[in-house]
Amino acid sequence: MKQSEIKELSVAELEEKLGDLKKNYTDLKMAHAISPLENPIQLRDLRRTVARLATELTKRELQ
Repeated sequence: MKQSEIKELSVAELEEKLGDLKKNYTDLKMAHAISPLENPIQLRDLRRTVARLATELTKRELQ
Protein backbone atom coordinates (compact mmCIF):
# COMPACT_ATOMS: atom_id res chain seq x y z
CA MET A 1 0.00 0.00 0.00
CA LYS A 2 1.46 3.32 -1.06
CA GLN A 3 1.63 6.43 1.10
CA SER A 4 -0.72 8.30 -1.25
CA GLU A 5 -3.34 5.56 -0.78
CA ILE A 6 -2.94 5.70 3.00
CA LYS A 7 -3.48 9.47 3.13
CA GLU A 8 -6.85 9.08 1.38
CA LEU A 9 -8.23 6.74 4.07
CA SER A 10 -10.34 7.95 6.98
CA VAL A 11 -9.32 7.34 10.60
CA ALA A 12 -11.81 4.47 10.96
CA GLU A 13 -10.53 2.85 7.77
CA LEU A 14 -6.93 3.25 8.98
CA GLU A 15 -7.73 1.52 12.26
CA GLU A 16 -9.57 -1.30 10.49
CA LYS A 17 -6.76 -1.84 7.97
CA LEU A 18 -4.14 -1.70 10.72
CA GLY A 19 -5.91 -4.43 12.69
CA ASP A 20 -6.29 -6.63 9.62
CA LEU A 21 -2.67 -6.22 8.54
CA LYS A 22 -1.32 -6.87 12.04
CA LYS A 23 -3.28 -10.13 12.18
CA ASN A 24 -2.11 -11.06 8.70
CA TYR A 25 1.51 -10.30 9.66
CA THR A 26 1.27 -12.47 12.78
CA ASP A 27 -0.20 -15.35 10.77
CA LEU A 28 2.55 -15.08 8.15
CA LYS A 29 5.23 -14.99 10.82
CA MET A 30 3.87 -18.15 12.42
CA ALA A 31 3.65 -19.88 9.05
CA HIS A 32 7.23 -18.86 8.31
CA ALA A 33 8.41 -20.28 11.64
CA ILE A 34 6.86 -23.65 10.85
CA SER A 35 8.00 -23.91 7.26
CA PRO A 36 9.82 -21.24 5.24
CA LEU A 37 7.67 -19.03 3.06
CA GLU A 38 8.15 -19.13 -0.67
CA ASN A 39 8.57 -15.34 -0.65
CA PRO A 40 9.93 -14.12 2.71
CA ILE A 41 10.01 -10.54 1.40
CA GLN A 42 6.25 -10.53 2.11
CA LEU A 43 7.07 -10.26 5.81
CA ARG A 44 9.19 -7.14 5.33
CA ASP A 45 6.65 -5.47 3.05
CA LEU A 46 3.79 -6.20 5.44
CA ARG A 47 5.75 -4.96 8.46
CA ARG A 48 6.55 -1.70 6.66
CA THR A 49 2.94 -1.21 5.60
CA VAL A 50 1.83 -1.67 9.22
CA ALA A 51 4.37 0.94 10.26
CA ARG A 52 3.14 3.38 7.59
CA LEU A 53 -0.46 2.99 8.76
CA ALA A 54 0.50 3.42 12.42
CA THR A 55 2.54 6.52 11.60
CA GLU A 56 -0.30 8.12 9.66
CA LEU A 57 -2.74 7.34 12.47
CA THR A 58 -0.43 8.90 15.06
CA LYS A 59 0.10 11.96 12.88
CA ARG A 60 -3.65 12.50 12.60
CA GLU A 61 -4.15 12.09 16.36
CA LEU A 62 -1.56 14.79 17.06
CA GLN A 63 -3.23 17.28 14.76
